[in-house]
Amino acid sequence: MLSIGELSRKTGVKVPTIRYYEQMKLINAPERTSGNQRRYSKAERDRLSFIKHARDLGLSIEDIRELLSLSAHPEQPCAGANQIAANHLNSVRERIAKLQRLEAELARIATGCHADNIKNCYVIESLSNHGLCSERH
Repeated sequence: MLSIGELSRKTGVKVPTIRYYEQMKLINAPERTSGNQRRYSKAERDRLSFIKHARDLGLSIEDIRELLSLSAHPEQPCAGANQIAANHLNSVRERIAKLQRLEAELARIATGCHADNIKNCYVIESLSNHGLCSERH
């Protein structure tokens, strides 16, 4: 059995986050000692590691909740889990595409200024006039 501090060190999840996950019912409330200290089992450590990895990949709390629910029924097909992963992948790809457009626009603006003063600064002018942007963002 692990204390909350030991669980934190072993999983890399901060203590307040562990408590938050308990409140969100992603992990079960742990057993407590006679001194009222939380004690976590290996199963709880494994579940917390699963949650951390999923969060590191950017999955939402609701997606994680659904994946945990699915994992509680190992005999079921994995179509639901695959769909969650596919939806998240599409979302990540959309964000990457948007960030690439923003990168290109910022590079264009940053390299387009050849003025000596703010009055004629292309960066300031571009940020003031959305019509100067090369594409919608």
